[in-house]
Amino acid sequence: MNSLDIARQAAAAALDKKAGRLVLQDLRGQSDLCDFQLVCSGENDRQTRAIADAIEDQLKKAGTRPVAVEGKQTGNWILVDFGSVLIHVFLDSLRDFYAIETLFPKAKFVQLNSATAASDSEQPKGTV
Repeated sequence: MNSLDIARQAAAAALDKKAGRLVLQDLRGQSDLCDFQLVCSGENDRQTRAIADAIEDQLKKAGTRPVAVEGKQTGNWILVDFGSVLIHVFLDSLRDFYAIETLFPKAKFVQLNSATAASDSEQPKGTV
């Protein structure tokens, strides 16, 4: 399974748990940490944990396990690291504060299907 497949499956799993504001960035050639970064939000810590668990479960079924998972104890900002794909699950109230999507201003945004993409008004410019 390639990095983009991992990111898309993670996005689908997050959506199943009603994650909001899903954004997938292509960081190939811009970051030494990963190829893709998926950012999404939950309304409370219970939901962010459920989103992270669903992502892990979905990818485990596909034969891919995370290298590390951080932040599940509090549920404020959960990082699920699949090596070439980093997944950030934020409490909605903290997401704008950290604005992690802005760390790579030249990153291309990968269009998710209409069910997983942010609404047109929320979709960042430069989407591919």
